[in-house]
Order: sequence, then structure tokens, then C-alpha cells
Amino acid sequence: MKRHTLLIDADDTLWENNVFFEKLIDDFISLVEPCGYSRAYIRHILNETERKNIRQYGYGVRSFGRSLEETYLKLADQMAQREVLAKVHNRVMELERTPPKILDGVPETLAYLTARHRLILFTKGEPAEQAAKVERSGLQGFFEAIEIVSEKDAKTYGALVHKHKIVKTYGWMIGNSPRSDINPAMEAGLNAVYIPHVNTWQLEQEAVLAGSGKLVILPAFRELRNHF
Repeated sequence: MKRHTLLIDADDTLWENNVFFEKLIDDFISLVEPCGYSRAYIRHILNETERKNIRQYGYGVRSFGRSLEETYLKLADQMAQREVLAKVHNRVMELERTPPKILDGVPETLAYLTARHRLILFTKGEPAEQAAKVERSGLQGFFEAIEIVSEKDAKTYGALVHKHKIVKTYGWMIGNSPRSDINPAMEAGLNAVYIPHVNTWQLEQEAVLAGSGKLVILPAFRELRNHF
């Protein structure tokens, strides 16, 4: 059996992540609705604010909290209340402390895979925040290396391939995000396993593009045992 290198995403691949953000966003929109805007418009402004802040502050709960506060101040304007800002801030701090909720079948599947292949955890976000989540998950022992980057693009994948001396033919990226996991990995010449998640972040969604490598689409993480 040929030994493969499996690059595995973390958020919404190994554990639930965006569902907690979406719950907070839903509650946030309910707080802003009395200002007279539709829920769809509030979400649109929040998405645009997040795009702007990601470029300047990166990913993570703190950047997300900044986007919520800026969106509220912009839309509420003269109606803005300190109490609402305090409530948003407190909810963001709760979100940061939320322990990872491991997805069904993940530990036993990782145990199966690590006995047969080389596993590297490859995630993006604020380094300290992501490292803390990895540690709290208790899954780090399954991985040969843990790589946390500010952005996942073809250049980043290329650097990872070089750093870990990955043979592209036997290299696979496994994740739920077309934008960060699947498309840039295949652009870099790797194979990919796409495991869709119903709560994948809106800003991570895009059409899955064909690349030079193989693309496998699976309904659940545990299905990896049937392919590797």
C-alpha cells in the first residue's frame, strides 16, 4: 500500500465551528433589525465588513467581533446603544471560549489513517486562537505536523509541499471549503477530498474547480477509511 500525505483542515472538517458563528450572527441580526433594515441587508453589510477586516486583521474571533461592532455602529448610527455593544462583546468572548465539538467519526478515522499515512493538520486563522483549539480538541497526537497559516492559497500550498517534501501525486488536501481547501490545493497540483458541511461559512463558498489532480467528494469524514 502506497503511503500518502494527507493535509487535513480543522474548522468544520474535524470539529464544528461555523455553526457557533452563525448562531451569534442570527442573534446579532435580531438586535439590529429594530433599526429598520431587513435581515438580508444586515447580513450583506456584515459580510462586506468582514471581507474588509480580514484583509487588515486576518481571521479569528477577535476580527469577527470587530466586524459585528462596526456593522452595528454603521447601521444603528444615532440609535446605537452601549448596552447592545456590551452584549455583542460578551457573546464574542463566549464564542472564543467555546470548546471544539468534534464531528462524528473523526477520532476513530484519524486513528485509522495515521497508522497508514502521513497526516498534517493544515488550518488557517489567528495562530494563538487556532493553536488553542487544536490543543483543546485533543487530536494533535494523530498528526506529524501542525501548520497554521493566515491564508490558504496556491502559493501557501506550494510552500507547504516544499517544506514537507510532499510528492504531489500522493498528496491530498481534505476539507470542507472550496475556496480555501479544494480549489487552491488543486491549483497547486495536489489531489483533494471535498467533504461538504451544511454550515460552511458564506465567504468560503465558491464553485469547485477541476485541477490536474484527482478530486473525491465524500458525504462524511468517516468515509475516508474507504479510500485510504
